Amino acid sequence: MKQKSYDKTIMGALGIEMGEATADRVTATMPVHDATHQPIGLLHGGASVVLAETVASFGTWNLIDQENEIAVGLEINANHIRGKQEGVVTAIGTPLHKGRTTMIWDIKIIDEEEKLICVSRCTVAIVKKSR
Repeated sequence: MKQKSYDKTIMGALGIEMGEATADRVTATMPVHDATHQPIGLLHGGASVVLAETVASFGTWNLIDQENEIAVGLEINANHIRGKQEGVVTAIGTPLHKGRTTMIWDIKIIDEEEKLICVSRCTVAIVKKSR
């Protein structure tokens, strides 16, 4: 499976930019603007979920054998705490479980004032690449 350029994916469409990536923490930012709004002008919950899954998937990918394995979202949940009309949100993901076949991530999405916008938990499957 050939990896696409980020700008040609949902990450590019929503303006998601990756930040730090260590074994214990992954961050990414996303603007709150027209592409991430729901029709009434607030951050769309689905955009927050995309940001959360992006952080969890990237965090898992960073920890696996990238030559032979891929990371794919298996399950995600999210609680939307507060609305946001403009600015930037930051997702901070930390692993709760680092297994051989799955990883579970806790993701908190905050705004510029570090107010909690969304909390999410995402399970990512680790799958062997097909040859």
